Amino acid sequence: MHPFDHAIQLQPLGDGSYQAETSPAYANMVGPFGGVTCAVLLNAALQHPDKLGQPVALTVNFAAPIADGPYTVTARAARTNRSTQHWVIEARQASGVVALATAVFATRRPTWSASEVQAPQGLPAPEDLARMPSEKRPPWVAAYDMRFTEGDVFSGFDGQEQPDSRSCQWLRDDPPRPLDFASLASISDCFFPRIFLRRRRVAPIGTVSITTYFHADEAALAAQGRHYLIGTARGQKFHNGFFDQSGEMWSHDGHLLASTHQTVYFKD
Repeated sequence: MHPFDHAIQLQPLGDGSYQAETSPAYANMVGPFGGVTCAVLLNAALQHPDKLGQPVALTVNFAAPIADGPYTVTARAARTNRSTQHWVIEARQASGVVALATAVFATRRPTWSASEVQAPQGLPAPEDLARMPSEKRPPWVAAYDMRFTEGDVFSGFDGQEQPDSRSCQWLRDDPPRPLDFASLASISDCFFPRIFLRRRRVAPIGTVSITTYFHADEAALAAQGRHYLIGTARGQKFHNGFFDQSGEMWSHDGHLLASTHQTVYFKD
């Protein structure tokens, strides 16, 4: 079993509830990597017998740190319409609720389609770039092969404030794994906190809420396979202890697969 599949596996308990357990391979500084938590919660809806269609949007609110060990995830279809389905998903431990999520699933139908945002052009091949080291960093970093073309967060912490926090990188699961909705939800949270890049110093942070929009269908995910993705990210506003950042996940051949936006607490 791939380490990611092990990390998001769920044991059915009945009535839409599942037993989950944190994975040491995806540990963060406090609790598990937020992306893998998103994937676990989405997986509860993906495995639910009432599931309709494919994910369109996922919002996860991190209510408290998840302690190492088991926790319970409950998924409920709050409303099912003809082509859309709205989910409420909750993660609990002994301390109470640790994460709350809502998700929208839908049956997609062929329509007119267009993309106004454009994928980065003229990037060097990932094989021509050095992989970002994972030593002395949280364990989850080693679970992803990340190669920066711009805005490497860890290029140096000299305290010199930068004019922006843009970055661009190639990235994929390590070991390589075919992309699916759960892994796309997780890898979309791989962008390091923009404040690290903007201020070029480490500060205590914690994601409060993240929303990911899925623009890919199963055919697009299959076409991506084990290829590297292109990830772009930037900060929006840093103000009074919180900031928000957005990102896009592009296929290796330039198709937008997901966009994401999150708000983050920071301590100055």
